[in-house]
Amino acid sequence: MYAIQIQQEQPDRPLVWQESADPVIGPDEVRVMIHATALNRADLAQRAGHYPPPPGAPDILGLEMAGTVAEVGANVQQWRPGDPVCALLGGGGYAEAVAVHQEMLMPIPLGWSFEEAAALPEVYLTAFVNLFMEAALQPGESVLVHGGASGVGTAAIQLLHNAGHTVLVTVGTPEKVARCRELGADAAINYREEDFAAAVRAASGGAGVDVILDMVGGDYYERNIDLLKLKGRM
Repeated sequence: MYAIQIQQEQPDRPLVWQESADPVIGPDEVRVMIHATALNRADLAQRAGHYPPPPGAPDILGLEMAGTVAEVGANVQQWRPGDPVCALLGGGGYAEAVAVHQEMLMPIPLGWSFEEAAALPEVYLTAFVNLFMEAALQPGESVLVHGGASGVGTAAIQLLHNAGHTVLVTVGTPEKVARCRELGADAAINYREEDFAAAVRAASGGAGVDVILDMVGGDYYERNIDLLKLKGRM
């Protein structure tokens, strides 16, 4: 197969489309022919040499993909050759094929293209797990999302809006304010123009929020704590 490889010996670490070893599947794995992949910040960090792949993962970039099942291992029962699937990966998405554990695969939603499905696993699963599983969001609760225009942020806005939650976000430009409002944010705060804590208090009638999804950290911590309601989660 062919894959995009990092030329690590060169100073600018260029990406090259070159022949690579075919993935070999184990008894619990599936070989998927990749039709589409996606770009994440971690890919940029890995190309720069700052984010090594986890142990056992391919050294090929690409943390998510969508494609069709080509081969299944001896223990695989759920998937069959030809099934359209997408998956979160430890690496290997920038290639023609990848080996994936059967439990990491998801069926592509009906009517979705491969390109749409390839952008689903990383950001939407990150947002869903943190908000609806870890934070255990309850009906009627409100959420503040920092980095609202990021990949995880835009996914969080849409998930929260469609689940009926009040969602407030922080962003850094007027264009991002407008885009987040289009996606369903009830309030989008430009932190470069106003203090986000004061703006959140004003938007919430002084009550604050139930949950904060923070991808910024740093000096946001104390203001975040101050904005959380009793039994709030961050």
